[in-house]
Amino acid sequence: MKMYDEKHIKNVVLIGAAKSGKTTLAEDMLFEAGIISKRGSVEERNTVSDYHEVEHERGNSVYATTLHTEWRDYKINIIDTPGLEDFAGEVVSSIRVCDTAVLLLHAYNGVEVGTELIWDYVDRYNKPTILAVNHLDHENANYHQALDQARGFLGHAVTIMQYPVNQGTGFNAIIDLLKMTMYRFPAGGGKPEKLPIPEEEREQADNLHNVLVEKAAENDDALMELFFEKGSLDEDELRLGLKIGMMKHQVFPVFCLCAKKNMGSGRMMGFIDNVAPSAVEMPPELSEEGKEVPCNPEGLTCLFVFKTLLEPHIGKLSFFKVLSGEVKAGQELYNEKGNTTERLNQLFITDGKNRQPVERLRSGDIGCTLKLKNTFTNHTLNEKNFTAQIEPIHFPPPKVRVAILAKNKGDDEKLSEVLAEIHMEDPTLEIEFNRELKQVILHGMGDLHLAVTRWRLEHIYNMEVDYLPARIPYRETIQKPAMASYRHKKQSGGAGQFGEVYMKIEPYYDGMPVSKEWPVRDTEEIALNWGGKLVFNNCIVGGAIDTRFLPSILKGVMEKMQEGPLTGSYVRDVRVTVYDGKMHPVDSNDISFKIAGMMAFREAFHQAAPQLLEPVYDLEASAPDVMMGDIMSELQTHRSVITGMDSGTSSQVIKARTPQAELDRLYAALRNVTQGKAKVKAVFAEYAPVPADVQKKLSEDYKKVEQQNGTH
Repeated sequence: MKMYDEKHIKNVVLIGAAKSGKTTLAEDMLFEAGIISKRGSVEERNTVSDYHEVEHERGNSVYATTLHTEWRDYKINIIDTPGLEDFAGEVVSSIRVCDTAVLLLHAYNGVEVGTELIWDYVDRYNKPTILAVNHLDHENANYHQALDQARGFLGHAVTIMQYPVNQGTGFNAIIDLLKMTMYRFPAGGGKPEKLPIPEEEREQADNLHNVLVEKAAENDDALMELFFEKGSLDEDELRLGLKIGMMKHQVFPVFCLCAKKNMGSGRMMGFIDNVAPSAVEMPPELSEEGKEVPCNPEGLTCLFVFKTLLEPHIGKLSFFKVLSGEVKAGQELYNEKGNTTERLNQLFITDGKNRQPVERLRSGDIGCTLKLKNTFTNHTLNEKNFTAQIEPIHFPPPKVRVAILAKNKGDDEKLSEVLAEIHMEDPTLEIEFNRELKQVILHGMGDLHLAVTRWRLEHIYNMEVDYLPARIPYRETIQKPAMASYRHKKQSGGAGQFGEVYMKIEPYYDGMPVSKEWPVRDTEEIALNWGGKLVFNNCIVGGAIDTRFLPSILKGVMEKMQEGPLTGSYVRDVRVTVYDGKMHPVDSNDISFKIAGMMAFREAFHQAAPQLLEPVYDLEASAPDVMMGDIMSELQTHRSVITGMDSGTSSQVIKARTPQAELDRLYAALRNVTQGKAKVKAVFAEYAPVPADVQKKLSEDYKKVEQQNGTH
């Protein structure tokens, strides 16, 4: 393969809503460049990009796929991404390492839900962006409506580069305002005929060309002076102005496509070559310490791993971007996070599942290597004496959760290993081994994300699993003081067991005054691992219980607090005062007082108006105004308390407090009533009392389980 310098390597990411045509456009770009001899289609399941079995089965991209073209002395690296929110992690990592985003808009659907969600990530990383209006052959194609929606969404930075002459089922021609040429495509697509702009289009084309010139000039003072001096700009000056505007996010050039028929991709590739910035022209990457790491071809080698993929029969693939210097096959680089030196025995550029070996890759290029032992996504590989650790990709937090269980109990250990592998590939799928809830919990981006994970477990790892509702980490506390005593007495031939404890328990709060009922000899304040506090007062006088048995009483109380009497949940915010008791000179021991303390606490707890607490989240849901009524109705249906409303630029934001027990169902309900247009985020706020009817049901359910297990 030909070697390209850093100025002739362009990295683009194809983004857009599902069915906007990203995978088909990628196929066009490879075909136009001669990388493939025949174009595949999503329907026939033979595209270069969507090559995984799960993608063929679902008819949608699930993985981000790296590809490349070589077009007119430029190398264009392409990453084709999924269009569904459930696979946003694939999109975020791809946007992070590419230098230009190509945002596809459907000529009939315009700015869709997926478009808005994906744009948040583009905007966060401030990536130069090209808009491509696709499906211009759709019978209801409406280029101007899509353009108006884009302007309403992105503002006046939306800049027309091309417009269609005859959109709809007969679409075959585009007016290009940079070249001031009409491109007319043959019936089957492919290389267009270059023609003069028709007379009936001349006035509109001239007007739009003048707007384009002014847009290019306003991004640079020197170009503005030239514009005032000459009254126009030549093509090279236009390109420079557009590049500057793109890098400032003040120009989003609009191109026209019919990817299905291979119309328009070649012209857009030429623009990417000549105008879209290369990595060396982009702002430098930042290290975790905030230091700049410029794309320096003469610098020491620095690679950033942005994706990890496990391929059957191949092993682990690590995809990276060369941020500095040059990497060579066989080179050894140091991974500080993995505390290891890795040898990159082979280097590849990839087109889907096809890998082409290369000897070296220069700054700004994207490649992959095999079988790095201790290097994963977000790791940096450096040449000796180069210590920068690149700021990691911040993946979106998961939104839904489910408990997972292997159907075959013998597969429990294997399931843990497999889930760790899947998380290594997909950081947005989080695995939680929750000891409190006694469940393995998967946290995912949505129901589809979890469904695809299940598919992978069953079809790739041959492992049958069940999905169960994830339990809620309730807490228990009390609402009033109570007193109880318990005598533990056991005689069994030899030495017996005896311990008697009198205690008082009270609701605890910070700043609570010291008890004056009995003189407090000693106080221990314990910050509980699960939140809240336990305050333990020793008020024993006259040697009723030897001091050495107090830690055993505390241990018994703590054990019961880890499995509360009401629902088996953790207990919090209680003050325990041991004020009397009895012991036996022979039969008293630590175990006796541990049991006596545990049972006295249990009996007192039931008399102290026990209260079940549930985790409550601060939730924000933003959506268009017309959907506010439906959202508020769903919130109230799911025990949410609305706390406020704010107005956004094109939407309303509802704020609410929602119990975690309702969150998973609420996410699904909001996605349904808003057709996926609601953006929802939730952050833990506090523990709050559950309604009395909910507490009663949960307590009764717990008692039934205890009785079935013979522990009540």
